Amino acid sequence: MNKEKKRQAYFSKGLLIAAVLLLLAGINQNGFAQVRNKAIRICYECIGIG
Repeated sequence: MNKEKKRQAYFSKGLLIAAVLLLLAGINQNGFAQVRNKAIRICYECIGIG
């Protein structure tokens, strides 16, 4: 492997690790429920129910 491919591989792995850590942090802070509730409210407003 040349230097550019190694650098790209390290960057990709680092980005994947960061994404997983941020997802776990969001799950830990109950982020999924907040996003779901906001989406439901927006949909209800669009249809005119809420």
